Amino acid sequence: MATDARAKFQNADFRPDFHADLKVSTHDGLHFWQFMMAGSVAGCVEHMAMFPVDTVKTRMQALGSCPVKTGTVRQALKSILQSEGPSALYRGIGAMGLGAGPAHAVYFSVYETCKKRLSEGNPNNAAAHAASGVCATVASDAVFTPMDMVKQRLQLGNSGYKGVWDCVRRVMSEEGFRAFYASYRTTVLMNAPFTAVHFTTYEAAKRGLMEVSPESVDDERLIVHATAGAAAGALAAAVTTPLDVVKTQLQCQGVCGCDRFKSGSIKDVIKTIVKKDGYRGLMRGWIPRMLFHAPAAAICWSTYEAGKSFFQDFNQQKDVGTVT
Repeated sequence: MATDARAKFQNADFRPDFHADLKVSTHDGLHFWQFMMAGSVAGCVEHMAMFPVDTVKTRMQALGSCPVKTGTVRQALKSILQSEGPSALYRGIGAMGLGAGPAHAVYFSVYETCKKRLSEGNPNNAAAHAASGVCATVASDAVFTPMDMVKQRLQLGNSGYKGVWDCVRRVMSEEGFRAFYASYRTTVLMNAPFTAVHFTTYEAAKRGLMEVSPESVDDERLIVHATAGAAAGALAAAVTTPLDVVKTQLQCQGVCGCDRFKSGSIKDVIKTIVKKDGYRGLMRGWIPRMLFHAPAAAICWSTYEAGKSFFQDFNQQKDVGTVT
């Protein structure tokens, strides 16, 4: 049985989506809530695993922040460990947990829904993948941005906030609700191209890896998703670093020595960064950003695909039980 399946996979004329003998399901055989569950778990695992690297990146991007004054990843990490200890690398992880789960649930469910409608049955439609990714990021950023702001403020060690809810309460009373979305426009402008590059690269890399060794695709599916995800994450992170620096400045303004901006204008923030640190300031933290997103994307995609496989098996067993 397995031999026949692999023979069909290797046959260039075989098209799974249009094979007459196959029963086509709504989309990957999953319900909307199952995409949300798989995405939520994937997002939490991804961000929790890579959180220390994200802390280093935030410290490096927050110009004038405390206590990091040095330029390399190794120096920044050493500075944090010596002045505050290992626990400082996990400040704000509670906010990340509260935001990552719901945001990724929205992210993947919107992506899968849009991909189904825009691809029009063509699994190689790169434009559909990119457009679906953009739609997904606009929706998920609306959910994630407030907690991301709280997370970044807590990551600046001497910010004065006692914890997640203390930060939320003080920001609300001192700066108002709009402060939670001060960086939303920048975040969307950053994540739209990030996600377009990410999803397009991921789908292309996954397809290419499967074509290289189709006979072992079932045995190496996890490796394929992890490798494609890592490549996509690294490339997308490098391309969008300048806007990520702007986002960090907007979310951490007024905290720990960071400048406060009268408007949320991206142009004004870029001028301030260039004036204080030159054009190289726009690429601050690009190494830890890539070090974060490459393995994070690998973890996220492999976890997400594993979750989808789990629900597919669950649905099949449920259908078999219903028939019998």
